[in-house]
Amino acid sequence: MNYYSTNHQTPEVSLEEAVVKGLAADKGLYMPCSIAALTQSFYEQADSLSFQEIAYRVADAFFGEDIPADTLKQIVYDTLNFDVPLVPVTESIYSLELFHGPTLAFKDVGGRFMARLLSYFIQKEGKRQVNVLVATSGDTGSAVANGFLGVEGIHVYVLYPQGKVSEIQEKQFTTLGQNITALEVDGTFDDCQALVKAAFMDKELNERLQLTSANSINVARFLPQAFYYFYAYAQLKRMGKAENAVICVPSGNFGNITAGLFGKRMGLPVKRFIAANNRNDIFYQYLKTGIYTPRPSIATIANAMDVGDPSNFARVLDLYGHSHKAICEDISGATYTDEQIAETIRLVWKERRYLLDPHGACGFRALAEGLQPHETGVFLETAHPAKFKDTVERIIGEPVPVPEKLQAFMRGEKKSLPMSKDFAAFKQFLMGR
Repeated sequence: MNYYSTNHQTPEVSLEEAVVKGLAADKGLYMPCSIAALTQSFYEQADSLSFQEIAYRVADAFFGEDIPADTLKQIVYDTLNFDVPLVPVTESIYSLELFHGPTLAFKDVGGRFMARLLSYFIQKEGKRQVNVLVATSGDTGSAVANGFLGVEGIHVYVLYPQGKVSEIQEKQFTTLGQNITALEVDGTFDDCQALVKAAFMDKELNERLQLTSANSINVARFLPQAFYYFYAYAQLKRMGKAENAVICVPSGNFGNITAGLFGKRMGLPVKRFIAANNRNDIFYQYLKTGIYTPRPSIATIANAMDVGDPSNFARVLDLYGHSHKAICEDISGATYTDEQIAETIRLVWKERRYLLDPHGACGFRALAEGLQPHETGVFLETAHPAKFKDTVERIIGEPVPVPEKLQAFMRGEKKSLPMSKDFAAFKQFLMGR
């Protein structure tokens, strides 16, 4: 299958080129030229399939033309060696717990899948070293770093905003060493993302280095996130609650919800989606006005959603033919302050004994406020609450146990390099590597 740019100013490319390049030459994001609908028989038998079996069927629809079946199946099964359970929080609202992978965050799926896919293409073509640049507002950096750790032929540079990610998140990508370099940028997530995009567009840098992205800019990172939407449906079907399903996605850079929208285009019977924002409510404002107005991001306690110019908005627009009306038919929005997020965490813990992280709290609250009678709501609990230990403990007034996976990271020594948000300094650093 070929891939085209959302800016439509460059020729179509193969999957391999889309994955290795990351960003199109015209600064657009790659989109598959077609989206294959899954068969009706798949949906009829979904409740009898495992997470890995479902993911392979979906992966085959995306990538099956370009990767041998046995190789693709191996990548999927190696990547998804953990479960994503659907847990009841109220009678009509369920949490899809996506924090059971290596870094206890939903991005483990895309990070590990992309690492395996990129490694496959490097070995297949005998390419020289590929340098992965990734901007992170929290969980992307740890998922990508741990997914690529020790992968031959790939070096990862993680750019993150100084003082704007939690300590545990930071430790998950600054303590690894080997082929992972952490760059602590004096700025915001948007500054980090701007550095990455500028690097991809710099001709001299790209002639010297083979650069690619590993955040949701890259098709190999965001498309696999569709897997767990299908698995959520399968679990609802087992419970007899798959009719009128509403899925709420805590949204920052919009790669996650875009993957869900791709699933809907493939026939996934989701009634509608809700994009839950923190105070960085650019998409919410777009839904209300039809006007997209990016602005500098605001720091909140749901830091992974602190994005003022979400990259994947371009994909949402493209998917819906730039129709504001069509987008609003499938997606509604919600936006919450830090105070509202904290209130939600506190009340749900007190009344339900279910501990939310700040991002999941946005998702739960949007469903609690917006779910209609006879609808079943699923919100994506995107990261383990212990990744935001200090924040959550202040809110509930109780200690939050830290899983051993996170404790192991916390025992590591932070190793990061300071970096200016000035592109000239970043370019000079990369040229000198």
